[in-house]
Amino acid sequence: MDVKSAENRIEPQSGRAFDLAQGQLLRVTDLEGEQVADLVAFSAADKQEWLSSGRTIDYASTIYLTKGNLLYSNRSRPMFSILQDDVGRHDFLLTPCSAETFRIIYKNEAPHPSCFDNLRLALTPFGIAPDTIPTTFNIFMNVEVSDDGTIAVLPPKSKAGDSILLRAEMDLIVGLTACSAEMSNNYKFKPIGYEILNPGDEQAL
Repeated sequence: MDVKSAENRIEPQSGRAFDLAQGQLLRVTDLEGEQVADLVAFSAADKQEWLSSGRTIDYASTIYLTKGNLLYSNRSRPMFSILQDDVGRHDFLLTPCSAETFRIIYKNEAPHPSCFDNLRLALTPFGIAPDTIPTTFNIFMNVEVSDDGTIAVLPPKSKAGDSILLRAEMDLIVGLTACSAEMSNNYKFKPIGYEILNPGDEQAL
């Protein structure tokens, strides 16, 4: 791979999948503000190892993951380190939106783009079955939990140009979306940018 890729753009309500080598850096950028990006990852060596919300939250003792935290696999191995974070508020509780999300929560029976379908389509060429897509790390998603356990999906705190920088701790297959759920993105759909950088790239640190 080149020293630094050009910034890639994920169009609103769509997704992408790509390889990320151990040690490479992934920068995800909210290009216009208040836009969520759903992230999922699988071990390139064994696709039965995937990014785990439960393991990560358990070991971090927090639901609000940010700079300095590790994101773990279902086998308790680090998949990502968070190196930089302009926002500090992301979600790792809620699953990627799906057709059922829009039917059950939004009462919408009409066809609707979803992160689950976008991830399914993007990951199929990598041999990843839909039923193995786990809870996603929802970058820039602002979910608050009240004292009684009620959750509220609020507008993202991210502004145009805010980003998060992750380092791959193993060879990965990564899926990434520009989220399709109205509530998550303050009812306006926008693109997401991402860059893949090699270790030591001075522009990443």
